[in-house]
Amino acid sequence: MRLPDSAHTERPWRIHEIAPEFELEDVWALPTPGGPDDFGRLVQGFAEADPTHSPSTVVRALFAIRFKVGDLLGWDEDGSGAGSLRDRLPQDLRDHPGPEFGSLGFRSLYLLDDEWAAELANRTMHGVLHLGWVPDGTGRYRGQMAVLVKRNGLLGSAYMAAVAGDADHGLA
Repeated sequence: MRLPDSAHTERPWRIHEIAPEFELEDVWALPTPGGPDDFGRLVQGFAEADPTHSPSTVVRALFAIRFKVGDLLGWDEDGSGAGSLRDRLPQDLRDHPGPEFGSLGFRSLYLLDDEWAAELANRTMHGVLHLGWVPDGTGRYRGQMAVLVKRNGLLGSAYMAAVAGDADHGLA
């Protein structure tokens, strides 16, 4: 379920200090109920996920098309020139890098008891996948996912507009 931006921006996540110039694209509540110590299972599931092996034919097809187009046009080369957000991490976060991804090209930045961030940089954008573990008001917790993006020029703006399917992210 999509959440208002404030569900992410009003929480004291550490990612705010690491990537303040990144734009918040989306915030989602994840149907992942659990207890206070279950966040690691959610993180591991994301890190190990491979959408090219999804049970959904549509998901597999969309990712196959995206990877093929990205390969043909060179989108997935690390052309951001921005370096890694790892360079900005304070020592306490560097000491907790989190799991590495099995696919998709993300790099884990840090993992805390209730927060995980991973980055992806290519010629179209520099993005952050942020997962949080938030109380649901019933004594349980649920996952919350945010996507933060810094577009790389005109190509990045056009690409993100196409991904979002939203005129608000246009080339203006």
